Amino acid sequence: MRHIPLLPTYLMPAEWEKQHAVWLAWPHNKEDWPGKFAPIPWVYCEIVRLVTQAQRVRLVVRNARDEAQARELLARAGANLDKVDFFIIPTDRIWLRDSGPIFVRDGSGRKHMLDWRFNAWAKYPNHKKDDKVPQHIAGHIPYPRIVSMHKGTRVVLEGGSIDVNGKGTLLTTEECLLSKVQCRNPRFTRGDYENVFEKYLGITNTIWLDKGIVGDDTHGHVDDLARFVNPTTVVVVSEKDKRDDNYGLLRENVKRLKAARDQNGKKLTVVELPMPKPLFFEGQRLPASYANFLITNAAVLVPTFNDLADRIVLNILAELFPRHEVVGIHCVDMVWGLGTIHCMSQQEPA
Repeated sequence: MRHIPLLPTYLMPAEWEKQHAVWLAWPHNKEDWPGKFAPIPWVYCEIVRLVTQAQRVRLVVRNARDEAQARELLARAGANLDKVDFFIIPTDRIWLRDSGPIFVRDGSGRKHMLDWRFNAWAKYPNHKKDDKVPQHIAGHIPYPRIVSMHKGTRVVLEGGSIDVNGKGTLLTTEECLLSKVQCRNPRFTRGDYENVFEKYLGITNTIWLDKGIVGDDTHGHVDDLARFVNPTTVVVVSEKDKRDDNYGLLRENVKRLKAARDQNGKKLTVVELPMPKPLFFEGQRLPASYANFLITNAAVLVPTFNDLADRIVLNILAELFPRHEVVGIHCVDMVWGLGTIHCMSQQEPA
């Protein structure tokens, strides 16, 4: 039977579209960076300082004490506190890309908040507070909250598992959404996910990549692999060292992207980004990837790793974002938490 697409009720804007704010949550869980927590708040301060040069930051804090600490450190770092809105909301962790809402627009352009179920990547037990973050945010800002449902149950979907071009095409991975390991929605098929993407995100074309990078705690998030930088161009990380464990799986993703089409049936422009050399701490390989950058109104904030490839990536992205300032953020310490800039943030469209 011929599939008749549903009219999209909502549409998720691309990250490079005009933003009102970037959402962040002030770091507090020292278990996410065991033995290395001290520099993490300062990484946040630098990110907030840069974002508030051109737009607002909406900062989630657990309590008044955390807010006072954040205000003090942000002021010392030179952030524009006039552009920071504080929201007291309890959290387990700070990875708002996954636990926070996804902001979409309806046909009239009105903003809505999608509330997905969050189960800590189907891996960790301490997620009950994080699962309620969108509900709490809805109590502070006047956007309708939409609880995302399919087959009679709340859909588990993390923002880091998808990337969109704002025109109807979405990137994701089979490892994250279809694997039985860290399984988010046990009864869901490929078709179920595509129906969810169509209904809630306005997606008519899903590009399925294969596996995520080695060391990825989320089991395959696409925002460490491939990202749209405009409606027709994708950057994808690539490994040239055949001895590296990432080599084969990343070549497969490059191959799939080069064969893929957009929502209009046209081939994508595929730009490869190098990977940094393997980064280890306490014998554990960390998910260091340049694809985990954040696009804001005036800047693209890119994780860097004291690697020779840092400058290569910054130059490539500077060519792709000629109207933005492309800024490297030192993330050797941050990535010990198994995520970096994109993982910790969520954009709110204008």
